[in-house]
Parts: sequence; structure tokens; C-alpha cells
Amino acid sequence: MSKHNYLVVTSISGPSEILRLLAQGCQNQNWKFILIGDEASPSNFELEGCDFYGLDRQKKLNLEYAGKCPTRHYARKNIGYLMAVAGGAKTIVETDDDNIPMDGFWNERQLEHKAAVCEKARWVNVYKYFSERNIWPRGFPLDEISAEPPKYGGLEKRRLDCPIQQSLADDNPDVDAVYRLTMPLPVKFAESGNVALDRGSWCPFNSQNTTWLPCAYPLMYLPAYCSFRMTDIWRSFVAQRIAQENDWPVLFTRATMRQERNAHNLMRDFADEVPGYLNNKKIVEALAGLK
Repeated sequence: MSKHNYLVVTSISGPSEILRLLAQGCQNQNWKFILIGDEASPSNFELEGCDFYGLDRQKKLNLEYAGKCPTRHYARKNIGYLMAVAGGAKTIVETDDDNIPMDGFWNERQLEHKAAVCEKARWVNVYKYFSERNIWPRGFPLDEISAEPPKYGGLEKRRLDCPIQQSLADDNPDVDAVYRLTMPLPVKFAESGNVALDRGSWCPFNSQNTTWLPCAYPLMYLPAYCSFRMTDIWRSFVAQRIAQENDWPVLFTRATMRQERNAHNLMRDFADEVPGYLNNKKIVEALAGLK
């Protein structure tokens, strides 16, 4: 096993200021930084402290997947996960090219954490533990956004092994197009205590600021044959169901990044999210019913 943490990002931009910050942070902390490109990536990309894989380099890898995954899709990030696993990563941290590290992001990751535990609570809007606003994460069912989660003070606090850890992002957090079209931003989350979802409790988590420890690496797979806006959300539901069988609560922690969001067409985002608005609850119900 390597002594290194790995940071994995996918991007089609050149060496932006944020990518430079991530590369410099990795150098300072002795992390490895893998950046996965796509068709629109500059062919001459160079950034000190960053191991860049453009399409040509990806195709030369001994990975059958590199030839099967469609281009112009976020799921090519899977190649970065595979390279980190092959490198013996002791943890894999993933983010995006528009997220800026804040205090705590570069802290050493641990498997065990003390957290308030939600069990058998069905849909739990974790954002409400960190904000008094009516805000919800991308992928959360729209007909559940008004429901209040269990009171934090009434939750049992205990130490848990959590190989999947979702930290939040300030300013432009990962919310859906409905929120962005109707509600105000930016948002600053409170520095609240950790929350962990155990069996019977569900909340989508994303790929914006997420830590994976080795036992959970097989659950990182991003599906390629679905919309860009659902790939990490549907992954999160499958990962949660398998984590439940292994007694791995999914951990949610305070914001350790802030997002300066890349330009998006919000109506296009909305269209890409429609499969989730219509099917996310059905998917979770199907997963929950599996033996």
C-alpha cells in the first residue's frame, strides 16, 4: 500500500488558477494528483505537481475500460480512480476543477469518526443539519424537501467506521437546477458536528468533495450510460445500499471547500436531472428491497 493520498479530478480546462491551487496543495502535503482529461482538453496541458491523462494517454493504458467509456462524459473520471487504486492509494479524495480548498481539506483522513447517527429515518436532508435555509442536495426527492430530519440533539452520538465521507462545499454547493432557478445563493454552511446515515436512512452524496478509503474503492464506479447530472447521484444510492450491508454508515461533515461554479446552462441541467426527479425514489426503493 502506498503512503500517499490521491486527489482525482476530471477537467477539460487548461491549467486554471484553481487547478494550480490543487496541484500546489498536493505537493505541499505529499499527495498524488491525477487529472483526467477529455476531448476538449488542451493537448499541451502541463502543470507541475499534476499527473495529467489526456485521451491519447488514457488509450495507451492497460485498461479495457478506457476504450469502452464514452468520451465527453464525467464518467471518464473512473480512469483516475483506477490509476489511484493501481498506485496503492491509502485514500482517494475527489473533487472538481471549480472547488477551492478551505481550512481542513488537507487534513489527514481517518476511517473512524464520532458522529450523530440517523437510522431508519427514510429520506434525510443532511443539508438541514448544517443550514437553517430551505436547501437540499442535488438528487434529493422534490416531494421530500419540506420534511424535517430527526432533531440533531436527539440522535445518538457514537464512534463509527466510515469509509465513505462526504464533506460539504460553501458558496455554490451541490444543489439541483430547481434550487438554482428559484432560491438564493451563495450559502455558507455552519460548522456543525458530523452526521452519519446508517441502515434505513438515505441522502444522495456527490463527487464534489468526497473521501473514499480502500475497503470502499469498488463502490466508486460512476455509470457512463446515464445523464451527467445523475451519474454520481445514482452511484451514491448503490454505494449506500452496499455500505449498509457492511455496517458502514456514510459520513457527512462540514464544508472544507468552496465552489466558484463553472458556467452552466440551468435549463439544460434541469433537463439532465429529470430522470432523477422522476426515478430517484424508485431506485432507492428497489435497492432497499434487495436481499
